[in-house]
Amino acid sequence: MKTFMDKNFLLQTATAEELYHNHAAKMPIIDYHCHLDPRMVASDYKFRSITELWLGGDHYKWRAMRTNGVAEKYCTGDASDWEKFQQWAETVPYTMRNPLYHWTHLELSTAFGINKLLNPSTAKEIYDECNEKLQSSEFSARGLMRRYHVEVVCTTDDPIDSLEWHKQTAEEGFEIKMFPTWRPDKAMAVENPTSFISYVSKLSEVSGVRISSYPELIEALRKRHDFFATQGCRLSDHGLEEFYGEDYTEAEIHTIFHKVFGGIHLTSEEIRKYKSAILVAFGEMDWEKGWTQQFHYGALRNNNTRLFNQLGPDIGFDSIGEWNTAGALSRFLDRLDQQDKLAQTILYNLNPCANEMIATMIGNFQDGSVPGKIQFGSGWWFLDQKDGMEKQMNALSSLGLLSRFVGMLTDSRSFLSYPRHEYFRRTLCNLIGNDVENGLLPASELPFLGRMVEDISYRNAKEYFGF
Repeated sequence: MKTFMDKNFLLQTATAEELYHNHAAKMPIIDYHCHLDPRMVASDYKFRSITELWLGGDHYKWRAMRTNGVAEKYCTGDASDWEKFQQWAETVPYTMRNPLYHWTHLELSTAFGINKLLNPSTAKEIYDECNEKLQSSEFSARGLMRRYHVEVVCTTDDPIDSLEWHKQTAEEGFEIKMFPTWRPDKAMAVENPTSFISYVSKLSEVSGVRISSYPELIEALRKRHDFFATQGCRLSDHGLEEFYGEDYTEAEIHTIFHKVFGGIHLTSEEIRKYKSAILVAFGEMDWEKGWTQQFHYGALRNNNTRLFNQLGPDIGFDSIGEWNTAGALSRFLDRLDQQDKLAQTILYNLNPCANEMIATMIGNFQDGSVPGKIQFGSGWWFLDQKDGMEKQMNALSSLGLLSRFVGMLTDSRSFLSYPRHEYFRRTLCNLIGNDVENGLLPASELPFLGRMVEDISYRNAKEYFGF
């Protein structure tokens, strides 16, 4: 019987152990997509407690706690830090076979050196030990990034953001690079004319462009795109329910813009045409600057209207959605490719039923200019756990080139989420190790496989993004 979470956690063969300990484990982390607060990095934020660091903003944990019968006051409410932590400790034993059980203990072990199981009987001891260590500068925001050997992080930022915290961090000479990522979702959100008009007003103010037409909107966005580039931005990111590949004319888009800018609700067809057009405009901007465009799609958000109205978005009431996106995705990529303006692209699907579709779609637009120019992104959100990672990598392996994969990211708001890179690397090494042990890959090629693991863990991303 194996010991829980020992040094060979998730590694089922001697070959997997060799690949992980001698190759994957030593590689630095490039976290090219996350939701860290740049202000915390700039100020080298010190956390008041493990509760703030661990439970603040973590909708994964909140979902589990609610499911375990924990009242909302202990999730997003006004309960004390200790009360919230105590309720989380009560919940942890019930998360067995949920990835939260692994992540919880991996984070306690790698960050704090605590190898006890978290449960009601150990809660106070672990709470006090973590809080004592958090007083040290080694456990500040920057200290935690150093602890996990992070080399680069890319935050997620709106076009109207000032990026002042990125500038401050760079000017101070912090050795870990923090770059912004262009996330223009609000410029697409024409479903709600009131919110859209308010956003366009703010965009006009920060860009210095008077916006009263679609071309002026694009001009303002392009100015902000240029500004992001001066701050080291190399990636865009788009959060979509589905892809949009409708046919449209410029005249139609101008008319649609004037309609929504006048406060009139658009038809479903008009919304899809607008989104189809502006996605192409964004893609052209990225291609011009040599950026990589990322698309996270397939989330059905804010399902619980009552609690959305009470608590707002991003608090754990989202789920996997179902859309037939293959045709629209193909048309979108092809539209850019026909102009020879298809940038490096990473596609992240939230519904695993699309794994094979994405794995084959990326092969349609590889052009030999860059290894893995079009990427199948790592398991995202509900899929960034062992089973989801394995399914994504198996689909990519069978239908593409796993060896050119740019690997894992945290997609997290927490400075304690870096062990997800370790979790991914152990899963990767176990997959390859099992193939070697079962005679599916040659043991004589172990040196190549070791380099391959290092590439997927680190070097592929470094070279792909130009960091």
